[in-house]
Amino acid sequence: MPHTDFTVLPGTPQPLGATWDGEGTNFALFSANATKVELCIFDDDGKEEIARITLPEFTNQIYHGFLPDLKPGTLYGYRVHGPYEPHNGHRFNPNKLLLDPYARGHVGDIIWDPAVFGYQLETGDDTTFDERDSAAFIPKCVVVDRDFDWKEDPDWQQVPWERTIVYETHVKGFTKQHPKVPEGERGTYKGLANPAVTDYIKSLGVTTVELLPVHTFVADQFLIEKGMTNFWGYNSIGFFAPDPRYAVSPKGSVQEFKDMVARFHDAGLEVILDVVFNHTAEGNEKGATLSFKGIDNASYYSLQPDNPRFYNNDSGTGNTFNLSHPQVTRLVSDSLRYWVQEMHIDGYRFDLGTVLGRTPTGFDKNSAFLQHCGLDPVISSVKLIAEPWDIGPGGYQVGNFPPGWAEWNDKFRDVVRSFWKGSAGVKELVPRLCGSADAFNHDGRRPWASVNFIAAHDGFTINDLVTYNEKHNDANGEDNKDGSSNNESWNCGVEGPTDDETINLLREKQIRNLIATLMFSQGTPMLLAGDEFGRSQGGNNNAYCQDSDISWINWEIEHKGQSLIRFVQKLTTLRQTYPMLHYTRFLNGELKEDIDTKDVTWIKEDGTEFSPEDWDDGERKRVGMLLDVRGYASDTSKAQEDCPLLILFNSHHEDVDFVLPEHIGGSTWKLLLDTNQPDMTDGSTIENSKPLKLVSRSLSLLALQLTPEA
Repeated sequence: MPHTDFTVLPGTPQPLGATWDGEGTNFALFSANATKVELCIFDDDGKEEIARITLPEFTNQIYHGFLPDLKPGTLYGYRVHGPYEPHNGHRFNPNKLLLDPYARGHVGDIIWDPAVFGYQLETGDDTTFDERDSAAFIPKCVVVDRDFDWKEDPDWQQVPWERTIVYETHVKGFTKQHPKVPEGERGTYKGLANPAVTDYIKSLGVTTVELLPVHTFVADQFLIEKGMTNFWGYNSIGFFAPDPRYAVSPKGSVQEFKDMVARFHDAGLEVILDVVFNHTAEGNEKGATLSFKGIDNASYYSLQPDNPRFYNNDSGTGNTFNLSHPQVTRLVSDSLRYWVQEMHIDGYRFDLGTVLGRTPTGFDKNSAFLQHCGLDPVISSVKLIAEPWDIGPGGYQVGNFPPGWAEWNDKFRDVVRSFWKGSAGVKELVPRLCGSADAFNHDGRRPWASVNFIAAHDGFTINDLVTYNEKHNDANGEDNKDGSSNNESWNCGVEGPTDDETINLLREKQIRNLIATLMFSQGTPMLLAGDEFGRSQGGNNNAYCQDSDISWINWEIEHKGQSLIRFVQKLTTLRQTYPMLHYTRFLNGELKEDIDTKDVTWIKEDGTEFSPEDWDDGERKRVGMLLDVRGYASDTSKAQEDCPLLILFNSHHEDVDFVLPEHIGGSTWKLLLDTNQPDMTDGSTIENSKPLKLVSRSLSLLALQLTPEA
């Protein structure tokens, strides 16, 4: 039995977690239904429990105590006593070591042993009670010193939404094979902070790096047994701790993460975290007891009201975090504030965000949590992005989040894929080019609320989108049954890689078409890391379990990949240069009579405007998008960069002579970009009413050359 010769003082119930104040550490843990809480202190290796201390005070449902002289670096966990009554929603078992929900640091990995389950695993009956000690198999919490010299970071200014270009990546996958990162730092926060990495990302013209989950997460037992792991990290168990697997020194994970953020800010790049508050890694009633389940199961989880032994499962992972409970809402809010105030991150993308707005009557954009995020002075000061769907009833909520939120827009993804594949027409494409006003133009929301993407971590890369008609997920060990079969992909005639140069050239052009459409559409573009040089996952569209070459970015970039990088850099430069490509208001196509023009006009091949009858032709595959917001808003000027723009789309398999329209203010158009000429340096100038050859499956961008009096 461990000794208990530590001095213990009453301490305070606030703040929750383990807080070092320079003289000792205060411990505070919420549990509404526990009867006793024991703090367990471990040796430096986390193997031996050297002290077990009953927290002496219980104030407002919070157990607390203060240990003088207990310093940062100390490893600890909790044992929580109370009723083991699964039928009443209670699963207390003091034989199980539990992670502190507010722990700022973790060390070690879970070892999947029957002892980590609160019930006798061998029986399969979760109403049984297991007496085995789980401490040897559970990660340990770390008391953290919060001190860090941010130097110039307080002067950091976030990127305005309308100028934001998101770059989604994975801490480990991005640098695991990076030749300019020291081998011992590859796959870590420190590796991602390497100047070679930040300089490259900055060079792309993106502004904001969105990291897949970095909260401490658990690798599922069934994956470990198959020799795989939960690579993406959507299985959180600690909402305040950066995962130690991404640290060179696990005990120093907080410092390493802070340094990474500081280096990104030095490079002028924002950092956004993908966060998972919809569920935890503890699974359903048959899952392990790691933290919340053993601390206060009935408070932390959404249980079935008629039988609280079982969990509501709106997340599809076995449980749903109970954001209807004020203490759970507080935990999530405290976590969000912590990562902003202490770790200096610039925003969040909320996985399965619909769960966060669920009430007993269904999704409600006015739910307490969603409204709280919009009103809290800290949380509302950063970017908030929802994945606006879950698997629960009424789970698809694209466009229905409150003002102040942005949302992933899968409508954009699906329609743009279909258009360039050839299965969707102009009529379907047009709303997506305009920021999906049909979904987002309400409550004073702006076009940036639509986060547009062609590819994300979940699904095909853009290269694979034009290389495979079918998913190829055999490496996942599920007989290729996992992952979506509805990808709107087109292999251009051959499944997989080919030596056919004609097909390869078409694929490269299709990639350029897709990314150009993304960058020239109203809304906030998001680019998947590696898509800028044609990265492939071999047709795997569900690489969540692949900590391997499938998921790791290969930095041996071929000539065609380098060409695509240059093309993407040109796209981002054009987007930032021309305000009409990141306009702050929704386009409506209404005539502004005092200047005799519209903010957007849709042009046919003959250079004339679309008529109502033209829109009835659902098979149209060509359209010109004429943008001119001069005189519409105070946020534009008379600079050359505000000149009208014309974007021409042709997803048809035949070339067309596209007559350039006459337009007020100028008589010639200059070709700025052509996806059929990726390395074009200085485009030609074409007079009004003259044709431009728009080749099959291509996109062109032109700018009106304004006359001085315009």
